[in-house]
Amino acid sequence: MPKVILLSYYPLPYSGLGSWTSMYNYYLNGDNKVDFIVSPEPKEKSLSVEYSIAKDMTFDSRLKRKLLKQRYTPYIDALKAIIQPEEKYVIQVIENFGIIPDLISFLEESFNRPDFYIQFFYHGFPPYYGNPKGKTLFRQIDEFVFLTNEAYKSHLGYYSEIACRTSVLHNAINKQVFKPLSTDNKETQKAKFGIEGKTVFLWCSQDRPKKGLDLILDVWKRVYKRHENIILWVVGDERKIQVDGVTFFGKVPYNTIHQYYQMSSIYLFPSLCQEGFGLSLIEALICGNYCIASKNGGIPEVLNFGEYGYLVERPNFVEDWEEAIEYALENDNYQKELQNIHIPKEKYDLDYWCNAMNDKAENAINSLI
Repeated sequence: MPKVILLSYYPLPYSGLGSWTSMYNYYLNGDNKVDFIVSPEPKEKSLSVEYSIAKDMTFDSRLKRKLLKQRYTPYIDALKAIIQPEEKYVIQVIENFGIIPDLISFLEESFNRPDFYIQFFYHGFPPYYGNPKGKTLFRQIDEFVFLTNEAYKSHLGYYSEIACRTSVLHNAINKQVFKPLSTDNKETQKAKFGIEGKTVFLWCSQDRPKKGLDLILDVWKRVYKRHENIILWVVGDERKIQVDGVTFFGKVPYNTIHQYYQMSSIYLFPSLCQEGFGLSLIEALICGNYCIASKNGGIPEVLNFGEYGYLVERPNFVEDWEEAIEYALENDNYQKELQNIHIPKEKYDLDYWCNAMNDKAENAINSLI
């Protein structure tokens, strides 16, 4: 029976904050089809799989190998330690498109290439290379897994040729953790912060220019003059500035992040780039937030093209965000729209995602038999 190898440039399970890494942490702790993990050394290993560690991953070593054009040698060496002649394997590569040429060269030189099924999981949205060289990847792998159908369309429109199988698998969250509070419980929790009765807006991300925090702070100064019964919580950044109606929480542990979503009512996702998906968007959505988000990249599909929230057509325009927030606040418009949102139980559910991952591995195995 073919074996499944999961290849990741992050150590898995990953101990730091991440988006897709949190899903894989959950997956590896439950029923999964993975036989081997090839990655840097994790702090704690999953008990359900065997490891072949990509060694010597210090910064200096990585830089030296890059200069020598041997960037992925530790991963190839780790694969050499587990791949057996005459056996068949599914190799699931997460995000690391740079390794594909070296991986294919290794397999073609040392083994029978048809004995390997290469699945590539891409967590971005735009064409990953940004140039026509990307066609090569589609000829080298067996399956490309997109986050959204819109990402597939974007790639197909750019490259005009995708010479491999494709599939789509949305990101997901643990709905046992990310869930809405009752109205009474929500107000009780808000009372601990002295904000009972206020409408809480939330921005949650790493503070990088493309995440739009500066734009939102500019918008907020304008909106707050007209609505003093609102407050903006900023999670993920701790700026040393004073802005009326804004509280900066800085970085918080991931195992507590759901509490901020549960106390907020309106989630702001002002991405100024083509997001692959936006995991925090569904975390907020499933916790009962009305989501106002940029109409960029995969975001429209995540919000079901406006059914699950408000899409800002021109996300770089301050006045468009101001208009979106005013629309949400007008006669509690956001509460009325939230009542009409129906999200299927399995959609964005982490257990369903795990089952889908197993199905993908099973289908790939069957292709090799």
